[in-house]
Amino acid sequence: MKLLVHTCCGPCAMYPLGALAGEGHDITAFWYNPNIHPYKEYERRLETLKELVAARDIPLIYRDGYDLEDFLARIIPTPRPGHCRLCYRMRLEEAARAAAAGDFSAFTTSLLISPYQKHEVIKEEGEAAAARHGVGFFYEDFRSHWREGVTLSKEAGMYRQPYCGCIFSEKERYWRKRDA
Repeated sequence: MKLLVHTCCGPCAMYPLGALAGEGHDITAFWYNPNIHPYKEYERRLETLKELVAARDIPLIYRDGYDLEDFLARIIPTPRPGHCRLCYRMRLEEAARAAAAGDFSAFTTSLLISPYQKHEVIKEEGEAAAARHGVGFFYEDFRSHWREGVTLSKEAGMYRQPYCGCIFSEKERYWRKRDA
């Protein structure tokens, strides 16, 4: 299957990209993550992903530009805990659009390896975006391989980020430590 893989970062993409290629899929990585804050973090994650796909000879499509303002304009009015759903929706919508434009059979996301992400919400939003753009959403639960992905990324010396990427997850991670 010709599959577009939305990638949130290199470490999370490492295992799914390898597994999907190993299953015989023709894969292309896709980068669209306006949620990542601050900009230096965004750059670092993108560079880490570029190194990974270059080393594995995997094509990469990415939307040029840092759409933080658009992300915040959409997210700020959304009451918690709806931020994650809207963030998934934004990113998977772009992946579906790119998949349809690139004649891919389906798209998926490396978010599906994380035990910290909301898989049912990702699946719902992926399927809805797929329906709107006339492509498939390929769901595979990679969570059982999360530790393996962590080990692989550490062995490769990849930059590993300490939070999901958005300003809200950054606050949650560091604010809890302050109060502990």
